[in-house]
Amino acid sequence: DLVMKGSLHSDELLAAITSKETGLRTSRRISHVFVMDVPSHSRTLFITDAAVNIAPDLMAKRDIIQNAIDLVHALQVREKKEVRVAILSAMETINPKLASTMEAAALCKMADRGQITGGLLDGPLALDNAISMRAGEIKGIRSEVAGRADILLVPDLEAGNMLAKNLSFLAQA
Repeated sequence: DLVMKGSLHSDELLAAITSKETGLRTSRRISHVFVMDVPSHSRTLFITDAAVNIAPDLMAKRDIIQNAIDLVHALQVREKKEVRVAILSAMETINPKLASTMEAAALCKMADRGQITGGLLDGPLALDNAISMRAGEIKGIRSEVAGRADILLVPDLEAGNMLAKNLSFLAQA
Protein backbone atom coordinates (compact mmCIF):
# COMPACT_ATOMS: atom_id res chain seq x y z
CA ASP A 1 0.00 0.00 0.00
CA LEU A 2 1.20 3.50 -0.81
CA VAL A 3 0.06 6.99 -0.02
CA MET A 4 -0.01 9.16 -3.14
CA LYS A 5 -0.23 12.93 -2.96
CA GLY A 6 -2.47 14.70 -5.45
CA SER A 7 -3.07 18.43 -5.69
CA LEU A 8 -3.50 19.07 -1.97
CA HIS A 9 -0.85 20.78 0.14
CA SER A 10 1.74 18.55 1.79
CA ASP A 11 0.87 19.81 5.27
CA GLU A 12 -2.74 18.63 4.84
CA LEU A 13 -1.64 15.15 3.84
CA LEU A 14 1.02 14.93 6.54
CA ALA A 15 -1.42 16.01 9.26
CA ALA A 16 -3.61 13.01 8.43
CA ILE A 17 -0.69 10.60 8.08
CA THR A 18 1.02 11.60 11.33
CA SER A 19 -2.12 11.80 13.47
CA LYS A 20 -1.51 9.99 16.78
CA GLU A 21 -5.03 8.57 16.74
CA THR A 22 -5.54 7.49 13.13
CA GLY A 23 -2.22 8.03 11.34
CA LEU A 24 0.30 5.68 9.81
CA ARG A 25 3.07 6.28 12.33
CA THR A 26 5.84 3.75 12.79
CA SER A 27 9.02 3.85 14.85
CA ARG A 28 10.83 5.30 11.82
CA ARG A 29 10.83 8.90 10.68
CA ILE A 30 8.43 9.54 7.81
CA SER A 31 10.00 10.48 4.48
CA HIS A 32 9.22 11.11 0.83
CA VAL A 33 10.52 9.50 -2.36
CA PHE A 34 10.25 10.84 -5.89
CA VAL A 35 10.09 7.89 -8.30
CA MET A 36 11.56 9.27 -11.51
CA ASP A 37 11.54 7.76 -14.99
CA VAL A 38 14.14 9.78 -16.88
CA PRO A 39 13.96 9.06 -20.63
CA SER A 40 17.71 9.47 -21.15
CA HIS A 41 18.65 7.25 -18.18
CA SER A 42 18.42 3.47 -18.15
CA ARG A 43 17.32 3.09 -14.52
CA THR A 44 14.37 4.31 -12.51
CA LEU A 45 15.69 6.81 -9.96
CA PHE A 46 14.34 7.06 -6.43
CA ILE A 47 15.19 10.50 -5.03
CA THR A 48 14.80 10.95 -1.29
CA ASP A 49 13.92 13.05 0.67
CA ALA A 50 12.90 16.05 -1.38
CA ALA A 51 9.58 17.01 0.20
CA VAL A 52 9.24 16.23 3.92
CA ASN A 53 12.50 16.45 5.91
CA ILE A 54 14.04 19.89 5.47
CA ALA A 55 17.48 19.38 6.99
CA PRO A 56 17.65 15.79 8.26
CA ASP A 57 20.31 14.82 10.77
CA LEU A 58 22.28 11.56 10.62
CA MET A 59 19.65 9.38 12.29
CA ALA A 60 16.87 10.86 10.17
CA LYS A 61 18.93 10.08 7.07
CA ARG A 62 19.30 6.51 8.30
CA ASP A 63 15.49 6.23 8.42
CA ILE A 64 15.10 7.99 5.06
CA ILE A 65 17.48 5.50 3.40
CA GLN A 66 15.80 2.49 5.01
CA ASN A 67 12.37 3.76 3.95
CA ALA A 68 13.55 4.16 0.34
CA ILE A 69 15.20 0.72 0.30
CA ASP A 70 12.01 -0.83 1.65
CA LEU A 71 9.99 1.00 -1.03
CA VAL A 72 12.19 -0.30 -3.86
CA HIS A 73 11.87 -3.83 -2.49
CA ALA A 74 8.08 -3.46 -2.08
CA LEU A 75 7.74 -2.28 -5.67
CA GLN A 76 9.98 -5.15 -6.80
CA VAL A 77 11.90 -2.81 -9.07
CA ARG A 78 15.12 -4.77 -8.70
CA GLU A 79 15.20 -8.56 -8.81
CA LYS A 80 18.48 -8.68 -6.94
CA LYS A 81 18.50 -8.65 -3.17
CA GLU A 82 20.23 -5.34 -2.61
CA VAL A 83 19.42 -2.02 -4.19
CA ARG A 84 22.17 0.52 -4.74
CA VAL A 85 22.08 3.72 -2.70
CA ALA A 86 24.21 6.74 -3.61
CA ILE A 87 24.61 9.23 -0.78
CA LEU A 88 25.00 12.50 -2.63
CA SER A 89 27.22 15.44 -1.86
CA ALA A 90 29.04 18.05 -3.91
CA MET A 91 32.16 15.86 -3.98
CA GLU A 92 33.14 12.24 -3.74
CA THR A 93 35.79 12.56 -1.05
CA ILE A 94 35.34 13.07 2.67
CA ASN A 95 35.89 16.67 3.70
CA PRO A 96 35.24 17.70 7.32
CA LYS A 97 34.20 21.16 6.10
CA LEU A 98 31.24 19.66 4.21
CA ALA A 99 28.90 17.87 6.62
CA SER A 100 27.20 15.80 3.93
CA THR A 101 30.50 14.01 3.20
CA MET A 102 30.98 13.12 6.86
CA GLU A 103 27.39 11.90 7.16
CA ALA A 104 27.81 9.80 4.01
CA ALA A 105 30.81 8.05 5.53
CA ALA A 106 28.91 7.41 8.77
CA LEU A 107 25.87 6.07 6.90
CA CYS A 108 28.04 3.66 4.93
CA LYS A 109 29.57 2.37 8.16
CA MET A 110 26.08 2.04 9.67
CA ALA A 111 25.16 -0.18 6.72
CA ASP A 112 28.33 -2.22 7.25
CA ARG A 113 27.20 -2.81 10.85
CA GLY A 114 23.62 -3.77 9.99
CA GLN A 115 21.95 -0.53 11.04
CA ILE A 116 20.70 -0.13 7.45
CA THR A 117 19.69 -3.29 5.60
CA GLY A 118 18.69 -4.46 2.14
CA GLY A 119 20.83 -2.00 0.24
CA LEU A 120 24.36 -1.45 -0.90
CA LEU A 121 25.47 2.06 0.10
CA ASP A 122 28.27 4.28 -1.13
CA GLY A 123 29.07 7.87 -0.51
CA PRO A 124 29.86 10.55 -0.63
CA LEU A 125 29.24 10.55 -4.35
CA ALA A 126 28.64 13.55 -6.58
CA LEU A 127 25.61 13.23 -8.84
CA ASP A 128 27.69 12.51 -11.93
CA ASN A 129 29.46 9.61 -10.20
CA ALA A 130 26.17 8.22 -8.92
CA ILE A 131 24.50 7.97 -12.33
CA SER A 132 27.36 7.73 -14.85
CA MET A 133 29.80 4.82 -14.98
CA ARG A 134 32.09 6.92 -17.16
CA ALA A 135 32.20 9.79 -14.65
CA GLY A 136 33.17 7.34 -11.93
CA GLU A 137 35.86 5.79 -14.10
CA ILE A 138 37.34 9.19 -14.96
CA LYS A 139 37.64 10.00 -11.24
CA GLY A 140 38.99 6.54 -10.39
CA ILE A 141 36.04 5.55 -8.21
CA ARG A 142 35.78 1.81 -7.65
CA SER A 143 32.27 1.13 -6.44
CA GLU A 144 29.33 -1.19 -6.99
CA VAL A 145 27.06 1.85 -6.65
CA ALA A 146 28.80 4.45 -8.82
CA GLY A 147 27.06 4.70 -12.17
CA ARG A 148 24.39 2.20 -11.07
CA ALA A 149 22.51 3.96 -8.29
CA ASP A 150 18.85 3.17 -7.79
CA ILE A 151 18.33 5.48 -4.82
CA LEU A 152 19.78 8.97 -4.57
CA LEU A 153 19.87 10.26 -0.99
CA VAL A 154 20.11 14.03 -1.20
CA PRO A 155 21.75 16.11 1.56
CA ASP A 156 18.63 18.20 2.23
CA LEU A 157 15.19 19.07 0.93
CA GLU A 158 16.42 22.00 -1.19
CA ALA A 159 18.94 19.90 -3.11
CA GLY A 160 16.43 17.10 -3.63
CA ASN A 161 13.60 19.33 -4.70
CA MET A 162 15.82 21.12 -7.22
CA LEU A 163 17.15 17.82 -8.56
CA ALA A 164 13.67 16.32 -9.01
CA LYS A 165 12.28 19.45 -10.65
CA ASN A 166 15.32 19.75 -12.94
CA LEU A 167 14.75 16.17 -14.08
CA SER A 168 11.03 16.83 -14.58
CA PHE A 169 11.32 20.07 -16.49
CA LEU A 170 14.66 19.77 -18.28
CA ALA A 171 14.86 16.03 -18.89
CA GLN A 172 11.12 15.28 -19.23
CA ALA A 173 11.21 12.79 -16.34
